[in-house]
Amino acid sequence: MNPDSYARSERLRALLWWLPLWLVVALIAIFLMPPIPMHSTRTLAVAWDMWSHHHFWVPHINGQPYSQKAPLLFWLIHAGWAVSGVNDVWPRVLMVLIGAVQLILAQALARRLFPDSPWVVRATPWLLAAFGFAFLFGLQSMYDGLLTVWVLGAFLCLAPTARRGTPRWIGLAACVGLGLLTKGPVMLLHVAPAWLLGPWWSGYARRHRARWYGFGLLAMTGGGAMLAAWVIPAVRLGGAGYAHDLLFQQTAGRVVEAFVHARPWWWYLPWLPVILFPFVLWPRMWAGLISLRAPLAPGLRMALAWLVPAFVGFSAFSGKQTYYLVPELPAAALVMAGAVANLRARGGIASGTAWLGAWPLAAASFALAALLFALPPLAAAGKLHDHWLRDLAAGSAPFGVLFVLLGALLLLRGRGELRRIAFASLIGSAAVYGLFALTLSPAFDLRSVSRLIATAQSQGRAIGNLDIYEGQFDFLGRLTQPVDRLYEGGILQDWAAQHPRGLVVSYPGRLTPDILRYARFVQPYRGDWLVVWDAPVLAMLRRGQRPPEPDVQTVLFPAPDYWRYREVR
Repeated sequence: MNPDSYARSERLRALLWWLPLWLVVALIAIFLMPPIPMHSTRTLAVAWDMWSHHHFWVPHINGQPYSQKAPLLFWLIHAGWAVSGVNDVWPRVLMVLIGAVQLILAQALARRLFPDSPWVVRATPWLLAAFGFAFLFGLQSMYDGLLTVWVLGAFLCLAPTARRGTPRWIGLAACVGLGLLTKGPVMLLHVAPAWLLGPWWSGYARRHRARWYGFGLLAMTGGGAMLAAWVIPAVRLGGAGYAHDLLFQQTAGRVVEAFVHARPWWWYLPWLPVILFPFVLWPRMWAGLISLRAPLAPGLRMALAWLVPAFVGFSAFSGKQTYYLVPELPAAALVMAGAVANLRARGGIASGTAWLGAWPLAAASFALAALLFALPPLAAAGKLHDHWLRDLAAGSAPFGVLFVLLGALLLLRGRGELRRIAFASLIGSAAVYGLFALTLSPAFDLRSVSRLIATAQSQGRAIGNLDIYEGQFDFLGRLTQPVDRLYEGGILQDWAAQHPRGLVVSYPGRLTPDILRYARFVQPYRGDWLVVWDAPVLAMLRRGQRPPEPDVQTVLFPAPDYWRYREVR
C-alpha cells in the first residue's frame, strides 16, 4: 500500500467509533420533539416565508424583510426542500450533519496542528462531541453550528500540512465568505485575530510576513466581496428600512449599547462551567493545563490565538448570548487535548493516578440520579410547589437509573478514560433532552395552536398576537398571511372592532376563571400560558365588560390529566 492510500485508510479508521455514535445519538434526540420556540421555529419561519412567497434573495419573516441574519442557512434548508418537499425532517437532519462535519474538520485540524501527537488527533473529536452545551444547542435550527464549520475550514486553510506550508488563500477567502453569508461580520471576530497573530504560531508567517498579511488581507477582502455580492442586491430589494437594519443595527447595534441581549462584560465568566461541561470536573484536564510550560507547541499557540481573543472580544461587546461562543469550542477541545497530551508525555501520570480520574463526574452523575429519584415522592407528598419540577417528577425515575449506570461507567479504571467521559456526556446530554421532551414538551409544542390558526386563516379570519411575534406559528401552520402584532389598550380595541371574526393570541402569566370560560384554546407555554380568544370577547374583558356566553367549549391542550398539575387561581 502506498503512503497516500495508507494515510487515507488511517483517517477513515479514525472515524470508526465517534462518528457513528454521534450520528445515532443526535438523530434519535433531535426527533424527540417538534421544532422548539423560539430559535428553531424562527429559523423555519424565515425559511418558510422565503419559500412560500419566493423571496429567495431577501430573508423574510411574517411578511416583512428579516435583517437579523444572512441567508445561507435558509438556502441550505431550501435545497433540501427542493428535493423532498417542505418538511421539518430535512432541517433536523441538516443540523445533525453540520455537527458531524464539525467533528471531522476538528480532527483534521488537530492532525495538521499536532502532527507528532497521534493522541491529540484521536482525542479532539471525542472532546468536542462531549460538550453537552454544544450538543443541546446543536439540536436547534440555529446558525452557530454552521458558522463553526466555516471557522474550522478557515483555520484548516491557514494551518500547514506535512507537504505544504503555504496557506490556501483562495480556500480561506471562500470560508470567510461563507461564514459572512451565515451570520454576518461576526465571522471576522472568530478568524481574524488568529490570522493577525500568525507569526506567533505559524513558521510560514514568521518567515514570510509580507505574504502572510498581504494575501491574508486579500482573502478577507475576497470573503467580504462574497458577502457584498449578496448584500448589494438585497438592500435594493429590501428597501431603505431593511438596508439600515442590515448594515447598521445588526453590526454596530450589537457591539455598543446592544438593542437585544445587552449584558455586562463579565457575563460570560459564570457561564463558562456550563459551556465547558463536563471537562470543568475532570481533574486530569486541569492537571494538564497546569503542566504546560513555555515555549508552547505551535498547535497550542494557534488554538489559544483563536480562543482567547474571541472570548475577550465577545465579552467586550454589549450584546451577549451563550451560544455565540460555540465556534470557539473546537479551539477549547484542541487546548484540552494538547494539555492532557503534554501531561502524558511528562512521566505517565495521566494513566496511573486515580485522583486525576473522572470521579467528580461520577459523583455529579450519582447526585443527579438521587435528585431524579427524589422528585416523584416529593411530588406525591405535595412538597413541590414549582410546576416545572412537578412535571419533571412524572417521568424522572427511569432517567435516574440511567445516570446511576453512567456514574458507574465513569468510575471504571484503565485505558479509554476520555472515551468513557465522552460517551457518558453524550448519552447524558441526550437523556436530559429526552426527559425534557417527555415531561415538559407540552409547554413548547405549538403544533395544535398553529393548525388552529391556519384553519382560521383559511376561513378568512385575521390573527393578532398580543406580544412579540417571532414567527412561532408560521412554519408549523404553513401560514401564508401575516400575523398582526398587537399591544394592549387602544390598538387591541381598534383591531377587534375592525376584525369582529378575528382571533387574538395572548400569553398570560396565570390562568383565571375567565380564561377557562371564554377562551377558545389554552395551553401551557414556556412557563406561562398561551390563550386564543375571539377578538371581541377579549376586547370586552379588557374593558371590564362581561361577554355573552361562549358558543364553543374551551379546548384544553394537552390531555385533561395534564391539568391536575395546575391550579386555576
